[in-house]
Amino acid sequence: MNPTPNTRGRFITFEGIDGAGKSTQIGLLEESLHSHNIKTVTTREPGGTVLGEELREILLNKDMHVDTEALLMFASRREHLATVIEPALRDGAWVLCDRFSDATYAYQVGGRGLDAERCNALENWVHPHLKPDITFLFDLPPTLAEARRIVASLRPGGCVAQDRFEREQRTFFEGVRAAYLERARRESDRFHIIDATSSQERIARKITAVLNERGWW
Repeated sequence: MNPTPNTRGRFITFEGIDGAGKSTQIGLLEESLHSHNIKTVTTREPGGTVLGEELREILLNKDMHVDTEALLMFASRREHLATVIEPALRDGAWVLCDRFSDATYAYQVGGRGLDAERCNALENWVHPHLKPDITFLFDLPPTLAEARRIVASLRPGGCVAQDRFEREQRTFFEGVRAAYLERARRESDRFHIIDATSSQERIARKITAVLNERGWW
């Protein structure tokens, strides 16, 4: 299926704590879409642009006030939207994004304790008319996510220093998970909760089934 000229593309986001398996499924979906001759743009947050990647390094490695953290997240997002996401959608591409504003709500509100109204105000300012068409939330207990991260770090080439989010305590990730699930309950038409304890094959089939239900391919 090729999008017709001037047809807006699809905006699909993947959410969840580190270790949930998002990256693998993004790659599998990208391959599947290419087999259907669907143009894709794969990106991530924070990041996705030259400026965004510079801000990502600061956000992941420099201590800062929670308000500063949220403002930098949305500053990176505004640049990302203006230079990557919105142009790609206008061009008819499917944008596959590893995290978006739901992550800011989960990590900064649920994890850091940022006032939810501040986060919502920033979201309404930065992208008032744009939300993902579908959000896949990869859900699993923080204890299992932590174990997966440890295993990954022990693999050849996997001994990478943890960033300041990955170094957080389990209670932080429990708050992040709870905020994600709260958001998913409030916007159940958009969110699809994925049992991230399932096999890669089962998760991939679930994602494909959701897209088939939408009649997108």
